[in-house]
Amino acid sequence: MAHAYTPGLKVAEGMVLRKTRRLPLSGDILVEVGQWVKAESTVARTELPGQVRSVNAASLLGVQPDELEQHMLKKEGDPVEKDEVIATTKGIFGLFKSQCRSPVDGSIESVSKITGQMIIREPQIPVEVNAYVDGRIVDVIENEGVVVETQGTFVQGIFGVGGEVTGELIMACESPEDVLTPDKLSEQMADKVVVGGSLINADSVDRARELGVRGIVAGGIDDADLRQLLGYELGVAITGAEELGLTLVVTEGFGRMAMAAKTFELLRSRAGMKASMNGATQIRAGVIRPEIIVPVSEDSDATFDDGESQGQLVTGAKVRIIREPHFGELAEVTELPAELHELETEARVRVLKVRVQRTGDSVVLPRANVEIAG
Repeated sequence: MAHAYTPGLKVAEGMVLRKTRRLPLSGDILVEVGQWVKAESTVARTELPGQVRSVNAASLLGVQPDELEQHMLKKEGDPVEKDEVIATTKGIFGLFKSQCRSPVDGSIESVSKITGQMIIREPQIPVEVNAYVDGRIVDVIENEGVVVETQGTFVQGIFGVGGEVTGELIMACESPEDVLTPDKLSEQMADKVVVGGSLINADSVDRARELGVRGIVAGGIDDADLRQLLGYELGVAITGAEELGLTLVVTEGFGRMAMAAKTFELLRSRAGMKASMNGATQIRAGVIRPEIIVPVSEDSDATFDDGESQGQLVTGAKVRIIREPHFGELAEVTELPAELHELETEARVRVLKVRVQRTGDSVVLPRANVEIAG
Protein backbone atom coordinates (compact mmCIF):
# COMPACT_ATOMS: atom_id res chain seq x y z
CA MET A 1 0.00 0.00 0.00
CA ALA A 2 1.32 3.47 -0.87
CA HIS A 3 2.07 5.60 2.16
CA ALA A 4 3.79 8.80 3.23
CA TYR A 5 4.21 10.91 6.33
CA THR A 6 2.48 14.20 6.91
CA PRO A 7 2.13 16.47 9.94
CA GLY A 8 -1.19 16.74 11.73
CA LEU A 9 -2.89 18.52 14.57
CA LYS A 10 -1.83 16.74 17.74
CA VAL A 11 -4.55 15.56 20.07
CA ALA A 12 -2.93 13.52 22.83
CA GLU A 13 -4.34 12.24 26.10
CA GLY A 14 -0.87 12.43 27.57
CA MET A 15 2.54 13.57 26.37
CA VAL A 16 5.71 15.28 27.56
CA LEU A 17 5.94 18.95 26.57
CA ARG A 18 8.75 21.46 26.91
CA LYS A 19 8.14 25.20 26.71
CA THR A 20 10.98 27.70 26.35
CA ARG A 21 10.22 30.94 28.18
CA ARG A 22 12.58 33.66 26.97
CA LEU A 23 13.07 37.33 27.82
CA PRO A 24 13.25 39.94 25.04
CA LEU A 25 16.49 41.29 26.59
CA SER A 26 19.04 39.95 29.07
CA GLY A 27 17.68 39.92 32.59
CA ASP A 28 17.34 38.01 35.84
CA ILE A 29 16.33 34.35 36.14
CA LEU A 30 14.21 33.80 39.25
CA VAL A 31 14.06 29.99 39.38
CA GLU A 32 16.43 27.03 39.47
CA VAL A 33 16.67 23.72 37.63
CA GLY A 34 14.46 21.13 39.33
CA GLN A 35 12.07 23.67 40.80
CA TRP A 36 8.33 23.05 40.37
CA VAL A 37 6.49 26.13 39.15
CA LYS A 38 2.88 27.13 38.60
CA ALA A 39 1.71 28.56 35.29
CA GLU A 40 1.37 31.99 36.91
CA SER A 41 4.84 31.91 38.51
CA THR A 42 7.27 34.59 37.31
CA VAL A 43 10.39 32.78 36.07
CA ALA A 44 12.38 35.68 34.59
CA ARG A 45 12.39 39.45 34.73
CA THR A 46 14.02 42.35 32.88
CA GLU A 47 13.46 46.02 32.08
CA LEU A 48 13.11 47.49 28.62
CA PRO A 49 14.75 50.87 28.03
CA GLY A 50 12.27 53.74 28.09
CA GLN A 51 11.58 55.85 25.02
CA VAL A 52 13.76 58.89 24.42
CA ARG A 53 12.47 62.43 23.99
CA SER A 54 14.52 65.14 22.34
CA VAL A 55 14.11 68.71 23.63
CA ASN A 56 15.64 71.70 21.78
CA ALA A 57 16.53 73.39 25.06
CA ALA A 58 18.86 76.06 23.64
CA SER A 59 16.17 77.25 21.25
CA LEU A 60 13.52 77.34 23.98
CA LEU A 61 15.80 79.44 26.19
CA GLY A 62 17.01 81.65 23.35
CA VAL A 63 20.69 80.94 24.05
CA GLN A 64 23.61 79.54 22.06
CA PRO A 65 24.17 75.76 22.31
CA ASP A 66 27.54 76.20 24.03
CA GLU A 67 25.85 78.39 26.68
CA LEU A 68 23.20 75.80 27.57
CA GLU A 69 25.14 74.09 30.36
CA GLN A 70 25.32 77.26 32.53
CA HIS A 71 21.52 77.54 32.44
CA MET A 72 20.83 73.93 33.46
CA LEU A 73 19.14 73.29 36.83
CA LYS A 74 19.67 69.55 36.40
CA LYS A 75 22.68 67.59 35.23
CA GLU A 76 23.06 64.41 33.18
CA GLY A 77 21.71 61.39 35.06
CA ASP A 78 19.33 63.40 37.26
CA PRO A 79 15.68 62.30 37.47
CA VAL A 80 13.04 64.73 36.24
CA GLU A 81 9.26 64.94 36.44
CA LYS A 82 6.84 66.02 33.75
CA ASP A 83 6.53 69.85 33.54
CA GLU A 84 9.45 70.31 35.97
CA VAL A 85 11.69 73.29 35.08
CA ILE A 86 15.07 71.82 34.10
CA ALA A 87 16.75 74.91 32.61
CA THR A 88 16.15 78.65 32.86
CA THR A 89 17.68 81.99 31.96
CA LYS A 90 18.26 84.73 34.54
CA GLY A 91 16.22 87.26 32.62
CA ILE A 92 16.49 91.01 33.10
CA PHE A 93 16.38 92.16 36.73
CA GLY A 94 14.88 88.76 37.49
CA LEU A 95 12.06 89.26 35.00
CA PHE A 96 11.34 87.93 31.50
CA LYS A 97 12.88 84.54 32.26
CA SER A 98 12.83 81.79 29.64
CA GLN A 99 12.28 78.27 30.92
CA CYS A 100 12.61 74.75 29.58
CA ARG A 101 10.33 72.13 31.13
CA SER A 102 10.53 68.34 30.91
CA PRO A 103 7.83 66.91 28.62
CA VAL A 104 7.82 63.56 30.49
CA ASP A 105 8.88 61.76 33.65
CA GLY A 106 12.33 60.23 33.26
CA SER A 107 15.99 61.17 33.53
CA ILE A 108 18.37 63.41 31.60
CA GLU A 109 20.50 61.20 29.40
CA SER A 110 22.59 63.81 27.58
CA VAL A 111 23.01 67.53 26.95
CA SER A 112 24.74 68.59 23.74
CA LYS A 113 26.91 71.73 23.61
CA ILE A 114 26.98 71.37 19.82
CA THR A 115 23.29 71.20 18.95
CA GLY A 116 21.70 72.54 22.12
CA GLN A 117 19.55 69.41 22.25
CA MET A 118 18.71 67.62 25.49
CA ILE A 119 17.81 63.91 25.54
CA ILE A 120 15.39 62.73 28.21
CA ARG A 121 14.78 59.00 28.60
CA GLU A 122 11.45 57.85 29.98
CA PRO A 123 11.39 55.29 32.86
CA GLN A 124 12.31 51.69 32.09
CA ILE A 125 9.46 49.30 31.35
CA PRO A 126 9.42 46.19 33.57
CA VAL A 127 8.88 42.89 31.73
CA GLU A 128 8.10 39.62 33.46
CA VAL A 129 7.84 36.17 31.87
CA ASN A 130 5.70 33.54 33.56
CA ALA A 131 5.96 29.76 33.30
CA TYR A 132 2.73 29.45 31.21
CA VAL A 133 2.23 25.83 32.34
CA ASP A 134 2.47 24.01 35.64
CA GLY A 135 5.69 22.03 35.43
CA ARG A 136 9.32 21.63 36.39
CA ILE A 137 12.30 23.76 35.36
CA VAL A 138 14.62 21.48 33.36
CA ASP A 139 17.04 24.06 31.95
CA VAL A 140 18.13 27.62 32.60
CA ILE A 141 19.37 29.77 29.72
CA GLU A 142 21.71 32.22 31.47
CA ASN A 143 20.27 35.74 31.61
CA GLU A 144 17.74 34.81 28.90
CA GLY A 145 15.11 32.37 30.09
CA VAL A 146 14.19 28.86 31.13
CA VAL A 147 12.74 25.62 29.79
CA VAL A 148 9.65 24.29 31.59
CA GLU A 149 8.74 20.62 31.22
CA THR A 150 5.24 19.39 31.89
CA GLN A 151 3.26 16.20 31.33
CA GLY A 152 -0.38 16.20 30.40
CA THR A 153 -3.09 16.42 27.79
CA PHE A 154 -2.28 18.35 24.62
CA VAL A 155 -4.76 19.59 22.00
CA GLN A 156 -3.83 21.67 18.96
CA GLY A 157 -6.39 23.83 17.20
CA ILE A 158 -6.47 24.82 13.55
CA PHE A 159 -6.88 28.55 14.23
CA GLY A 160 -6.92 30.94 17.16
CA VAL A 161 -6.74 34.54 18.32
CA GLY A 162 -5.55 35.99 21.60
CA GLY A 163 -2.54 35.28 23.78
CA GLU A 164 -1.66 33.05 26.71
CA VAL A 165 -4.26 32.44 29.41
CA THR A 166 -4.86 29.90 32.15
CA GLY A 167 -8.06 28.76 33.78
CA GLU A 168 -10.14 25.81 34.87
CA LEU A 169 -11.74 23.82 32.05
CA ILE A 170 -15.54 23.87 32.07
CA MET A 171 -17.99 22.34 29.59
CA ALA A 172 -20.71 24.55 28.10
CA CYS A 173 -22.15 22.04 25.58
CA GLU A 174 -23.37 18.48 25.90
CA SER A 175 -22.18 17.28 22.51
CA PRO A 176 -19.64 18.30 19.84
CA GLU A 177 -22.52 19.21 17.47
CA ASP A 178 -24.05 21.81 19.83
CA VAL A 179 -23.74 25.53 19.07
CA LEU A 180 -22.31 27.60 21.94
CA THR A 181 -25.10 30.18 22.31
CA PRO A 182 -25.09 33.04 24.87
CA ASP A 183 -27.67 31.28 27.09
CA LYS A 184 -25.19 28.43 27.68
CA LEU A 185 -22.79 30.84 29.40
CA SER A 186 -23.15 31.69 33.08
CA GLU A 187 -21.44 33.60 35.88
CA GLN A 188 -19.78 30.42 37.16
CA MET A 189 -17.62 30.48 34.01
CA ALA A 190 -15.74 33.63 35.04
CA ASP A 191 -11.94 33.16 34.89
CA LYS A 192 -12.38 29.76 33.22
CA VAL A 193 -11.68 28.14 29.85
CA VAL A 194 -15.02 27.22 28.28
CA VAL A 195 -15.41 24.26 25.90
CA GLY A 196 -18.18 24.56 23.32
CA GLY A 197 -19.30 22.38 20.43
CA SER A 198 -19.60 23.09 16.72
CA LEU A 199 -19.78 26.89 16.58
CA ILE A 200 -19.10 30.07 18.54
CA ASN A 201 -20.64 33.32 17.29
CA ALA A 202 -19.96 36.99 18.01
CA ASP A 203 -22.87 37.32 20.46
CA SER A 204 -21.53 34.44 22.54
CA VAL A 205 -18.02 35.92 22.58
CA ASP A 206 -19.44 39.28 23.71
CA ARG A 207 -21.36 37.54 26.49
CA ALA A 208 -18.26 35.58 27.52
CA ARG A 209 -16.26 38.81 27.79
CA GLU A 210 -18.95 40.35 30.00
CA LEU A 211 -18.72 37.34 32.31
CA GLY A 212 -14.92 37.41 32.48
CA VAL A 213 -14.32 34.12 30.64
CA ARG A 214 -10.60 33.71 29.91
CA GLY A 215 -10.77 31.37 26.94
CA ILE A 216 -13.14 29.53 24.59
CA VAL A 217 -12.59 26.34 22.60
CA ALA A 218 -15.06 25.49 19.82
CA GLY A 219 -15.22 23.56 16.58
CA GLY A 220 -15.65 26.60 14.32
CA ILE A 221 -16.47 30.27 13.91
CA ASP A 222 -18.00 32.16 11.00
CA ASP A 223 -15.61 34.40 9.10
CA ALA A 224 -18.04 37.33 9.40
CA ASP A 225 -18.26 36.93 13.18
CA LEU A 226 -14.48 36.91 13.51
CA ARG A 227 -14.24 40.06 11.41
CA GLN A 228 -16.91 41.73 13.57
CA LEU A 229 -15.09 40.83 16.78
CA LEU A 230 -11.69 42.02 15.60
CA GLY A 231 -12.94 45.06 13.71
CA TYR A 232 -10.77 44.25 10.70
CA GLU A 233 -10.05 41.54 8.14
CA LEU A 234 -7.47 39.13 9.54
CA GLY A 235 -4.51 38.66 7.19
CA VAL A 236 -1.83 35.97 7.05
CA ALA A 237 0.35 37.42 9.80
CA ILE A 238 0.83 35.63 13.11
CA THR A 239 -2.17 35.94 15.42
CA GLY A 240 -1.95 36.00 19.20
CA ALA A 241 -1.55 39.73 19.96
CA GLU A 242 -5.23 40.63 19.45
CA GLU A 243 -6.91 42.55 22.28
CA LEU A 244 -10.12 40.55 22.19
CA GLY A 245 -10.61 40.31 25.94
CA LEU A 246 -10.22 36.54 25.87
CA THR A 247 -8.46 33.82 23.87
CA LEU A 248 -10.35 31.84 21.23
CA VAL A 249 -9.26 28.53 19.68
CA VAL A 250 -11.21 26.69 16.97
CA THR A 251 -10.31 23.06 16.41
CA GLU A 252 -11.89 22.35 13.01
CA GLY A 253 -12.24 25.44 10.80
CA PHE A 254 -14.55 28.25 9.67
CA GLY A 255 -18.31 27.83 9.78
CA ARG A 256 -20.36 25.40 11.84
CA MET A 257 -18.15 22.34 12.20
CA ALA A 258 -18.69 19.70 14.87
CA MET A 259 -15.65 19.35 17.09
CA ALA A 260 -13.89 16.03 16.53
CA ALA A 261 -15.38 13.50 18.94
CA LYS A 262 -11.94 12.51 20.27
CA THR A 263 -11.08 16.12 21.04
CA PHE A 264 -14.44 16.85 22.68
CA GLU A 265 -14.40 13.76 24.88
CA LEU A 266 -10.79 14.33 25.88
CA LEU A 267 -11.52 17.89 26.99
CA ARG A 268 -14.68 16.73 28.76
CA SER A 269 -12.61 14.18 30.70
CA ARG A 270 -10.34 17.02 31.89
CA ALA A 271 -13.18 19.31 33.06
CA GLY A 272 -12.34 20.83 36.42
CA MET A 273 -8.59 20.78 35.79
CA LYS A 274 -6.42 23.83 35.12
CA ALA A 275 -5.59 24.42 31.47
CA SER A 276 -3.06 26.68 29.74
CA MET A 277 -4.15 28.06 26.39
CA ASN A 278 -2.59 30.12 23.59
CA GLY A 279 -4.34 31.34 20.42
CA ALA A 280 -1.16 32.25 18.49
CA THR A 281 -1.40 30.90 14.92
CA GLN A 282 0.69 30.94 11.76
CA ILE A 283 -0.27 28.56 8.96
CA ARG A 284 2.47 29.32 6.45
CA ALA A 285 6.25 28.83 6.82
CA GLY A 286 7.26 28.31 10.43
CA VAL A 287 3.90 26.82 11.41
CA ILE A 288 2.54 27.85 14.81
CA ARG A 289 -0.62 26.19 16.11
CA PRO A 290 -3.01 27.35 18.84
CA GLU A 291 -3.01 24.96 21.77
CA ILE A 292 -4.65 23.80 24.96
CA ILE A 293 -2.47 22.09 27.58
CA VAL A 294 -3.83 20.40 30.70
CA PRO A 295 -0.87 19.43 32.93
CA VAL A 296 -1.03 16.64 35.50
CA SER A 297 -0.39 17.54 39.12
CA GLU A 298 3.10 17.62 40.64
CA ASP A 299 2.54 14.43 42.65
CA SER A 300 1.10 12.43 39.73
CA ASP A 301 2.95 9.22 38.84
CA ALA A 302 1.64 9.18 35.25
CA THR A 303 4.22 8.68 32.50
CA PHE A 304 3.84 9.71 28.89
CA ASP A 305 5.79 9.48 25.67
CA ASP A 306 7.54 12.47 24.12
CA GLY A 307 4.81 13.06 21.54
CA GLU A 308 7.25 13.33 18.62
CA SER A 309 5.82 10.61 16.41
CA GLN A 310 4.48 11.62 13.01
CA GLY A 311 1.22 10.59 11.40
CA GLN A 312 1.24 8.09 8.57
CA LEU A 313 -0.64 9.13 5.46
CA VAL A 314 -2.23 6.00 3.94
CA THR A 315 -5.35 5.12 1.99
CA GLY A 316 -8.27 5.34 4.42
CA ALA A 317 -6.54 7.85 6.71
CA LYS A 318 -8.62 10.73 8.09
CA VAL A 319 -7.20 14.13 7.14
CA ARG A 320 -8.08 17.78 7.60
CA ILE A 321 -7.75 20.15 4.62
CA ILE A 322 -5.78 23.27 5.54
CA ARG A 323 -6.08 25.38 2.37
CA GLU A 324 -8.97 27.04 0.56
CA PRO A 325 -11.45 26.35 -0.95
CA HIS A 326 -12.02 23.40 1.42
CA PHE A 327 -10.25 24.85 4.49
CA GLY A 328 -11.13 23.02 7.69
CA GLU A 329 -13.04 20.16 6.02
CA LEU A 330 -12.46 16.61 7.25
CA ALA A 331 -11.87 14.01 4.55
CA GLU A 332 -10.77 10.43 3.92
CA VAL A 333 -7.82 9.56 1.69
CA THR A 334 -9.01 7.41 -1.24
CA GLU A 335 -5.90 7.32 -3.41
CA LEU A 336 -2.21 8.28 -3.24
CA PRO A 337 -0.95 8.55 -6.83
CA ALA A 338 2.80 8.03 -7.12
CA GLU A 339 3.29 10.27 -10.16
CA LEU A 340 3.68 14.04 -9.97
CA HIS A 341 0.64 16.13 -10.84
CA GLU A 342 0.76 19.51 -12.60
CA LEU A 343 -1.20 22.28 -10.86
CA GLU A 344 -2.76 25.38 -12.42
CA THR A 345 0.40 27.25 -11.40
CA GLU A 346 2.35 24.77 -13.58
CA ALA A 347 4.14 23.46 -10.51
CA ARG A 348 4.51 19.67 -10.41
CA VAL A 349 3.79 18.18 -6.98
CA ARG A 350 2.64 14.97 -5.31
CA VAL A 351 -1.10 14.88 -4.76
CA LEU A 352 -3.73 12.74 -3.11
CA LYS A 353 -7.40 12.07 -3.72
CA VAL A 354 -9.83 12.48 -0.83
CA ARG A 355 -13.53 12.16 -0.17
CA VAL A 356 -14.83 15.17 1.76
CA GLN A 357 -16.72 13.93 4.80
CA ARG A 358 -19.42 16.61 4.84
CA THR A 359 -20.34 16.65 1.14
CA GLY A 360 -19.06 13.33 -0.20
CA ASP A 361 -17.21 15.15 -3.00
CA SER A 362 -14.03 13.62 -4.43
CA VAL A 363 -11.19 16.15 -4.55
CA VAL A 364 -7.58 16.09 -5.75
CA LEU A 365 -5.21 18.10 -3.53
CA PRO A 366 -1.49 18.70 -3.10
CA ARG A 367 -0.28 16.61 -0.16
CA ALA A 368 0.97 19.81 1.51
CA ASN A 369 -2.68 20.94 1.76
CA VAL A 370 -3.70 18.31 4.32
CA GLU A 371 -2.87 17.29 7.87
CA ILE A 372 -3.60 14.06 9.67
CA ALA A 373 -6.80 14.57 11.66
CA GLY A 374 -6.57 13.98 15.40
